[in-house]
Amino acid sequence: MFIYADNAATTKLRRAARDAMLPYLDELYGNPSSLHRMGQKAGAALFDAREKMAAALGCKPSELTFTSGGSESDNQALLSAAKLGEKQGKRHIVSTAVEHHAVLRALRRLEAEGFDVTLLPVEPETGLVTPEQVADAIRADTALVSVMYANNEIGTIEPVREIGEVCREKGVLFHTDAVQAVGHLPIDLAAEQIDLLSLSAHKFGGPKGTGALYARKGVALTSLIEGGAQERGKRAGTENVAGVVGMAAALEEAAAALDADAARLIPLRDKLIAGLRDIPRGMLNGDETRRLPGNVSFCFEGVDGESLLLLLDGKGVCASSRSACTAGSLDPSHVLLAIGRSHAEALGSLRLSLGADTTEEEVGCLIEAVTDAVARLRGK
Repeated sequence: MFIYADNAATTKLRRAARDAMLPYLDELYGNPSSLHRMGQKAGAALFDAREKMAAALGCKPSELTFTSGGSESDNQALLSAAKLGEKQGKRHIVSTAVEHHAVLRALRRLEAEGFDVTLLPVEPETGLVTPEQVADAIRADTALVSVMYANNEIGTIEPVREIGEVCREKGVLFHTDAVQAVGHLPIDLAAEQIDLLSLSAHKFGGPKGTGALYARKGVALTSLIEGGAQERGKRAGTENVAGVVGMAAALEEAAAALDADAARLIPLRDKLIAGLRDIPRGMLNGDETRRLPGNVSFCFEGVDGESLLLLLDGKGVCASSRSACTAGSLDPSHVLLAIGRSHAEALGSLRLSLGADTTEEEVGCLIEAVTDAVARLRGK
């Protein structure tokens, strides 16, 4: 038996993405900044990919900057908004306690530079932050609000549209880390009044090491990487043409299949949740219904998460206990602590994330494998 249930960490490369990438790896490998024919073809591929991604996201192609992934996009978004705020005498940023470390550590760096950061608490168990909390936290000197679209560990989908309305009404920039949401949830940048959005290709069937940052027209970006004039001067360095082309192909395919994928995954997700709930002293993490279609997160009392993963791996199951970015850490997840799990409970966490290849039969096998592994670890 082999079951891949770690799609929140990374997904399998879509065939459409691979096929789109191959010509730019084998034949059309020119530098897109070069004036010769091969360079022009590479440059045209970047232009086409930007057009496709803009169509899928509902924005202008000029509002997209290609990056190396979600972490870089998050860092550039926060730094840019902070610099814009600083010019206006605004040095306060609002975020939440359950953000990805790419956001939290960037905020820590800004704090060291004199910015004041407010991390909002979230609702116990669900991990939701309310628009009212955001509204109450915004001050006259607030430069930015950053709230993730959907949590990478517990799958909770935040009320982004309502938070965007609050921010627009109060004249504050709004950034959302949408790495887990893009390609899995319908996103309307204009309707949700998002000013900055981060995404990463490998979360929706694109290649690793490729991402993008959306910045609404009029929101000036600060470069993290100095050098050439690539990406309209917003990110120096020769563009990863093959990666960008693959990302665009993957997003185009994912966007077209959003409804069908959700209709297939949600029943599988709910079946898995129901099956794992039969395990004694198990706790579902995240909101019951406002959650990503493929995300299932549990804590099992009296069980060590790392040991659970090793037992599942021995059974052919690929899973995780937290964000892949913090794998190997001995500390409990900050997200689980923020939703009210105790230190001991948080160490017994398991995240199963379903994907395009997950079948109903595999869900049954996952329930059986986890039930058996938890019982073994408890000595029963």
